[in-house]
This record gives sequence, C-alpha cells and structure tokens, in this order.
Amino acid sequence: MRGDGYAIAVYLGYALVAVGLTAWLARTLFRNGAAFLYDVFEDRPALAEAVNRLLVVGFYMLNLGYAFYLLRAGRGLDAFGAVQFLVKRLSILLVTLAFLHFVNVFVFWRIRARREQRHLPTPVAPHMLLPSPPPISTGGREDA
Repeated sequence: MRGDGYAIAVYLGYALVAVGLTAWLARTLFRNGAAFLYDVFEDRPALAEAVNRLLVVGFYMLNLGYAFYLLRAGRGLDAFGAVQFLVKRLSILLVTLAFLHFVNVFVFWRIRARREQRHLPTPVAPHMLLPSPPPISTGGREDA
C-alpha cells in the first residue's frame, strides 16, 4: 500500500471510530446525566429534560467538529506512522472530551450547591439568654 493509501485508511478509520465513539458517549451521557440534571433542576423537570437534550446536541457539535479538526494527516505515511497518527489523534480527542466533561460536571455541581444554599433557613436571633454561671468558690482562700 502506498503512503497515500495509508493516509486514506487512517482518515476512514479515524472517522468511523470518532463518529461511533461520539454516538456511544452521547447516549451514555444522555441516559446517566438525566438523573443528575433532574436533581439539579428538581423543581423544573421539563427544564432538566431540555437542558439534557441541548447538552447532547452541543456534545455532538463540539465532539465531531473537534474530531474532524484534529484529522490532518500528512502524505507519505507508512503503516506504523499511520497507526501511530490514528492512536495519537484519538487520544487527544478523548482527553479533551474528558476534560470538558469534568468541567460540565463541576458547573452543574456549583449550580446545585448554590441552589441548596438558597434553601438554607435564615439565621434567627436567640429567643432567650441563659444567665452566666455563678463564680466558682475558692473556699475563702486567695491564691498568692
């Protein structure tokens, strides 16, 4: 196989893996993220569902756009160079997506924490004051 043949094989293999991986991750995040979003937006389930769908659409756009942006192989790749290129690009894609996923989780965690702070009871003044305890008797002795 000539160098251009390896590059074409890399393009096709990468595109298939990137699209398949994106679809699998999107379904997994949609199913498992729903419970988290329902917890964050517990008083508005329709909003949780809408946010979940929008996150999946954004995930597809970002993931596929970034995946295909990364795909820039040079000409003249040999078999080893082609495999090395494919693995390197897929690893960059996965690490970037993992980072973005954790950023999303952190943002929703902050939203949830802020919402829980709003539901804390307001501090109230004490209703009564306890008298100070009587001084301790030393039995008439004074320490020198």
